[in-house]
Parts: sequence; structure tokens; C-alpha cells
Amino acid sequence: MKVNIHQQLVKHRNKQVTPGDLIQQVYQVLEQDTAQDKRIMETLLEDSGPAHNQFNPNLLETDRIFHLNDIKKICIDYRLRFLESNLFKGDIPAEAISEIKVLEKTHQTTLKGFMLMAPSKLFRLENYDDPLLFAPIGNGYYYLIHQWGNDLNRWRKWLMYPFRSFDTMVASALIAAFLIALSFPESYFNPKYKITQFIFLFFFMFKVIGFCLIFFGVSKGKNFNSAIWNSTYVNA
Repeated sequence: MKVNIHQQLVKHRNKQVTPGDLIQQVYQVLEQDTAQDKRIMETLLEDSGPAHNQFNPNLLETDRIFHLNDIKKICIDYRLRFLESNLFKGDIPAEAISEIKVLEKTHQTTLKGFMLMAPSKLFRLENYDDPLLFAPIGNGYYYLIHQWGNDLNRWRKWLMYPFRSFDTMVASALIAAFLIALSFPESYFNPKYKITQFIFLFFFMFKVIGFCLIFFGVSKGKNFNSAIWNSTYVNA
């Protein structure tokens, strides 16, 4: 004679609680869970200002702890912004909410002051490819909660190199001008004045590239990565 485990489970459960009470308990759990999700989402969408959270240091994962200087460096290298979560105009995935709930339960705390690292286009910025959600720990440190979306283009770091600072823009313009001048065929130069003509061509190309970069920056209201990484303004 075989035993139906499902029937045995139902039989044992019914001795502990009635079906009506069970449904009521499940309803309460779901209601509490929904209320917690709503509270977390409201916290993510509100302007909470500077904050720091009470984490249990013994339960933190070291590969998720980053200082503001580390975050700033990556933002400058990849032309990203690190801003309050209420400025984020994308959708916060359910997985991120779940991670927050797990952290709050593990550390017996309520998290606030969320920050997001992402490209400018994913933020609602004021007019005057891969989000990471952080919560502040304090003393300039942040704890990575969740990452979603696609990875950044592997070439983004180098494509954005000219825009890191004024120095990198000049260096990039010099390198580009040299390579363009070098690409001209030998027949273009007079053998007698080859070096002189190459130098003049190099400086001419440098001026053209520099003018284009400045014109693009001024006309589009762009600024260097080091100036915009934590700015809430479009034309910062």
C-alpha cells in the first residue's frame, strides 16, 4: 500500500490550522509584503537628501563596498552619473526591490538615501547601457545593492577618454592630428621641405580638431566628465 504524501501533508496541516485561518494568514503575509514593496518604492522615488544607513559590518560583503572616490573614477572614465534614485526615469526591477528587502531583514534596518550610477540619458535632469543601485553606509562609502540591464560597450571607456578633462581633450586632439598628418601620402610633401610641411599640417589638423571639439561642446552645452559625474543638470 502506497502513501500519498500530499494527502498526509494536508491532513497534518488541518490539525494545526483551519483552511479559513490559513487563507487569512496567507493574506496577511501578502498584504505585509505588498506594503513593504510600496514603502521601498516610495523611498526610491522620493528626494530623501543625504543619509547613511545602519548596516551590521560583520554581514557586509566586501566586494560590494565602494568609496565615493572609486565611484567618481569610474563615472569619469565611462561618462556616467551618480545621482539620487528619485531622478532615475527607468524602471526599478523587482529583483532590486527583493535585494533591498533581503538586506533590510538581514541587517534589521530600513534603508534610505539610495543612489544610482548610470548614463545621463537614464536620469531626469534639470535644465540650468547599465544602472547600479547603491545605499550609503557613511563616511563616503556606499554599498552596492543591485545591478541590472546590459553591460556597457567595452570601448566606451576609450570613446569617452577625450571628454574626461581639458588635458585629455588636448592629448586626444594632438594624437588624432598626428595620425591624420601621418596618413597623408609621401607624394603630398615636397622632399626638400618634408619635415616643415608635416609640422605645419600637424598643427593645422590640431587646430581644426580643437575647433570642432570646442564648437561641439559649446553648441551642445557639454562639459567634461569630471564636472558632470554628480551633477543634476543637463547642461552642467
